[in-house]
Amino acid sequence: QVQLVESGGGLVQAGGSLKLSCAASGSIFSFMSMAWYRQAPGTERELVAAITSSGSTNYADSVKGRFTISRDNAENTVYLQMNSLKPEDTAVYYCKGVRPMRAPYWGQGTQVTVSS
Repeated sequence: QVQLVESGGGLVQAGGSLKLSCAASGSIFSFMSMAWYRQAPGTERELVAAITSSGSTNYADSVKGRFTISRDNAENTVYLQMNSLKPEDTAVYYCKGVRPMRAPYWGQGTQVTVSS
């Protein structure tokens, strides 16, 4: 069983930065693809950024050039560096881990609020 714990959310002014962290338990982290999703009130959960076990990344168009996903396999942690934040980035951000042929793992979420 893998547990994911997010941290780093908070309140920031528009134009500011935050760095989210997602720490994973267990020894299989390096084999997992990881992703960050977000969900604003009244909307569906959407993919923000993803990173494969080999380090390939992809981003939602809305965050390209502003957000960077990275991982540290030695620390069993995936990060989301968020720069030039906008009020529309306000949401609960969730970490997701995926192993082949297994149901995904989700963290409990961390709130990010960007004030205008």
